[in-house]
Amino acid sequence: MSSTRSSITELAARLRAGKTTPQQLLAGAMAHQKRVEPQLHAYLTSTTELAEQQAEAAALTLAEHPDSASPLCGIPMALKDVLCVQGVETTASSKVLTGFRPPYTATAVQRLFDAGAVCVGKTNCDEFAMGSSNENSAFGAAGNPWDVERVPGGSSGGSAATVGAGVVPYALGTDTGGSIRQPASLCGVVGFKPTYGRVSRYGLIAFASSLDQIGPLALSVEDCALVFAVIAGHDPRDSTSDPSPVEDPQPALGRGVDGLRLGVPREYFGAGIDAGVRGCVEDALHVLEAQGARLREVSLPSTEVALSTYYIIAPAECSSNLARYDGVRFGLREEQPSLTDMYLRTRAAGFGDEVKRRVMLGTYALSSGYYDAYYRQAQKVRTLIAAEFASVFESVDALVSPTSPTVAFTMGERDDPLSMYMCDVVTLPANLAGLPGISVPCGFIDSLPVGLQVLAPRFQDARVFQVANAYQRATDWHATRSPLADAAA
Repeated sequence: MSSTRSSITELAARLRAGKTTPQQLLAGAMAHQKRVEPQLHAYLTSTTELAEQQAEAAALTLAEHPDSASPLCGIPMALKDVLCVQGVETTASSKVLTGFRPPYTATAVQRLFDAGAVCVGKTNCDEFAMGSSNENSAFGAAGNPWDVERVPGGSSGGSAATVGAGVVPYALGTDTGGSIRQPASLCGVVGFKPTYGRVSRYGLIAFASSLDQIGPLALSVEDCALVFAVIAGHDPRDSTSDPSPVEDPQPALGRGVDGLRLGVPREYFGAGIDAGVRGCVEDALHVLEAQGARLREVSLPSTEVALSTYYIIAPAECSSNLARYDGVRFGLREEQPSLTDMYLRTRAAGFGDEVKRRVMLGTYALSSGYYDAYYRQAQKVRTLIAAEFASVFESVDALVSPTSPTVAFTMGERDDPLSMYMCDVVTLPANLAGLPGISVPCGFIDSLPVGLQVLAPRFQDARVFQVANAYQRATDWHATRSPLADAAA
């Protein structure tokens, strides 16, 4: 059995029963990757040598210590190319970082490696994680495993696509405004964004530091919970990492939703939400209700200004974080007669249009005379948004809604930046408030997947898994194979 459309739990059981080996799983993943990659373009780098070493080490661990080995030991996986791996080229899908080989490994990644994970490669994404379609990658967009002419979503599109195509059972992505949940929805997989501060950002190439969070994309809610349990926890190297204990998500998976109060945000079902998407999500709500959940309509009035707030705060932080890419220490360097000209030419050649747009927006918002009018005001609205969520969570246990307003759209269809920004209208409020959230498959429109989003209060990550798994156990949408996954047969 290859890793194709097999869960982590299934593969772990086969490894321990001696029915397969880490080397065989890796060979199967790499063979399928080779078959689909010309169409999918989900990978920027293959880490074959590293993967072979990890598979060999995992085999030894399983032979000598099978009972204490992590469920992830020997399982193939992939990493979004904004996560640093020592000695492996890491570009964030940007020309400005061409040739950059980090001298360190991200904490979340190292925790997976310590658990015996086998990394097959670094996945394609929007440049510096700025985008909702993967079309902003400097190296060409990844395709959607359900229709390669359509976008996989973004910015973690390559991670979602490779899981949806059955190359690996899970991958890591990052979520700044929906960049795990939205591509998970569009590619028909499960994607989980932890509470801000639950997973260390050390070794993550930053986009917007107060919003970025690392999380898993996988074939099931249970698989996401397994990965989260490994990567979560305090890290002194990240000043925003929360030191409080992490609740084990495993017990929550079997609790069900009987008696839970689920809020349905009125604003998340309004204008801009495709009628078919709304229908699939409403059907999902009926499934939860049939299991004993009590649905209640709630209101989050500041949703209408959340998009504007996000697109002041995120570009402002992007402007500061990307100032380091100047051609002096690492990455691309355009030699010029003067230092100033070198800075200008390097950034002009190294950054794509969307990155330049956001850097300019952020620099303007932070500039003298405009800081109070834009950035400071946006931070005040952010506080109001977080307060609204906190108030709503006094009367409900979790929120349920669509993940994406639409299904996957055709590449090149949205050439207007504002229409692209609207893709994250129901995901980005959770980032502004630092909430945990998940997207789980809940249906199809014209053979394209639709996602159900579940949000919970800060540090109630286990409750997100509880609701999502209750829905998944009552349906089989997550088990439907994409055309590219079927190509492995």
